[in-house]
Amino acid sequence: MTPAGIYLRGVLMGAADIVPGVSGGTIAFITGIYDRLLASIRAFGLPFLGLLWRGRLRAAWDHVDGAFLLALVLGIGTSIASLARLIAWLLAHYPVPLWAFFFGLILASALVLLRQVGQWTPVRAGCLLLGLLVAVAIALSPVVAMTPGLPGVFIAGFVSICAMILPGISGSFILILLGMYGPILAAVNDFQWDVLLVFAVGAGTGLMCFSRLLYWLLHRFHSPTMALLTGFLFGSLLVVWPWKRALDWVVSSHGELRPAQQVPVLPQEYLTVAGEDPMLIPCLALMVLGFALVWWIHRQWGRA
Repeated sequence: MTPAGIYLRGVLMGAADIVPGVSGGTIAFITGIYDRLLASIRAFGLPFLGLLWRGRLRAAWDHVDGAFLLALVLGIGTSIASLARLIAWLLAHYPVPLWAFFFGLILASALVLLRQVGQWTPVRAGCLLLGLLVAVAIALSPVVAMTPGLPGVFIAGFVSICAMILPGISGSFILILLGMYGPILAAVNDFQWDVLLVFAVGAGTGLMCFSRLLYWLLHRFHSPTMALLTGFLFGSLLVVWPWKRALDWVVSSHGELRPAQQVPVLPQEYLTVAGEDPMLIPCLALMVLGFALVWWIHRQWGRA
């Protein structure tokens, strides 16, 4: 796998992580780098610190697969810097067509993962159903009123980063459910360094713990774990379904109301409850385009 290929995968992951409801872990899965990413994150442990302590910087770099992480992080950063404003503008002005495009992406991703489960057994089918039910429950959950303060910020960082590396579950969407989306965005905009530092520590702790658990599950129980993650993806289709009705709202850092709890509706009902054109034909075309794009990415890079 070339550095350019890893960089492009990072660009795709960054583009996915920008949007609440879409996970960069999904892109890592369909482009064939998920196991390597988990292994690289997992390598940040006591052996790595021991190598640094002894001044063996090159060995420490190789131990964590530094070249891979550097290319990936550069790709993610490039994507966020270049696409964040475009995605935000599309979400503000054309949310329904954009969600339709992401629906096609997620559906194709789920089918790609489904093919990797292998021969089906009752246990694997049960794992698929469990993942589906968990994702559906998360998608339909109301906002949780967390206790404000730095402990809540730490918990938000810990939980959201765990969700971010799971295919089909968005870390930013988890922040919305925890009622911390607005406060964290406000901390970023106002440079509240104490809040950001605690959030980063929580995220780092969660990443170190959860990546080890996922790595262990994928190597000891690969097919059941793949079935579970595939269920997450299928369940997350509710999150990216284009036509939704809001049941609850959350105030953003700019004082604007954002939907916090939504339920999917049919295009005809969306026209009634939202009073807006469901744009059915363009949305169906964008679903097909997103589906085809993922299939092409998987054929190009999925086994690279």
